[in-house]
Amino acid sequence: MDTTIAYESKNLIDAEQVAAYLLENPDFFSKFPQLIENITIPHAHKGSVSLVELQGEKLRKKVRSLSQKLNQLTFIAKQNEVIYRVYTELNLRILKCTNLDDLKFILEEVIQENLQLSSVILKPFKGAHALPEIQRRLFIEKRFKRHKFFFGRLSDHERRLLFADQEANSVALLLIGDLGELGILAIGSKDPGHFNPDMDTLLITQLQQFLGVLLPKMLTA
Repeated sequence: MDTTIAYESKNLIDAEQVAAYLLENPDFFSKFPQLIENITIPHAHKGSVSLVELQGEKLRKKVRSLSQKLNQLTFIAKQNEVIYRVYTELNLRILKCTNLDDLKFILEEVIQENLQLSSVILKPFKGAHALPEIQRRLFIEKRFKRHKFFFGRLSDHERRLLFADQEANSVALLLIGDLGELGILAIGSKDPGHFNPDMDTLLITQLQQFLGVLLPKMLTA
């Protein structure tokens, strides 16, 4: 074997070795700045561009992406603040209610107008407008197996039982009472994805607790 060829083959550097060296020495191009402008990289739309141009373009894309994420977070924070204020006002107003009709009116007015939701139904389990026992069992056995709330979509039959002809493409259902013995608050949205199992429950379960305190007094009055 030719000793010259053997020597050269031992000293060949492949692309992986170059890449590994540059990763281990990130300041390489600061030591050899003259190389940066001479290196060209194929670009799908611009032909060949310099390393500086490519790095600049990537940096601009990263800044745009971060800016979009920041705007999204700001928008969500503003939405959450609005929702928090609506629920705070609602809880204060229902505390002043003295009868079931007033309570239903306040729930409908605040939730439908301020949160732009399509329907609000309060179905007590006792009294003249009580939900029939067979329907009560249907919802408790099907929708409240693990929790005293349900977020998502109902079957057409279930939706008609609670909402009649009102729109409710996704719903929030809350059992009222420590044992869920007082009634159901049903809130409907036109948006099929508005209420979903992954949504935060803090504010709506606070409303559930307020109603659990108020309803017993109204149902026995």
